[in-house]
Amino acid sequence: MNAHSSGVTGNASGLPGPDMPLPPPAERGATVIPDRVVARIATRVARTALARRAAPPRGGHPEAVAPPDASAATRGGTTRLHLAVDLPYPTDIPGVSLDIQRDVAERVTELTGLPVTEVTVTVRRLVPKAGFARGRVQ
Repeated sequence: MNAHSSGVTGNASGLPGPDMPLPPPAERGATVIPDRVVARIATRVARTALARRAAPPRGGHPEAVAPPDASAATRGGTTRLHLAVDLPYPTDIPGVSLDIQRDVAERVTELTGLPVTEVTVTVRRLVPKAGFARGRVQ
């Protein structure tokens, strides 16, 4: 006697077979995205946002601008992010920071499905644009 003639549906592993529909999505379980993965996504999104909103200094040393750092805390299905960035100087620090916050919150939510409730931006340092002398003013 085989599984088809005995009236048993599914396969030997207990998983639904071709003749057995999947349970509704709410009953299938949950996908958990670790905080470190959300932070890596936020880092990449912040790097893109910085490139659009606050271009690195021209003629300066590329190594002078460090890539952004991010950390994430996910609790109760929502995420809080913290970003640490270098910005070119002079720049509109509050304006660029708000734009980066919005960009990162929207894109991380879009990519992960987790609502981002807070994005804190820390400016690590300001990197002078080309033309600023590093020596003393005479």
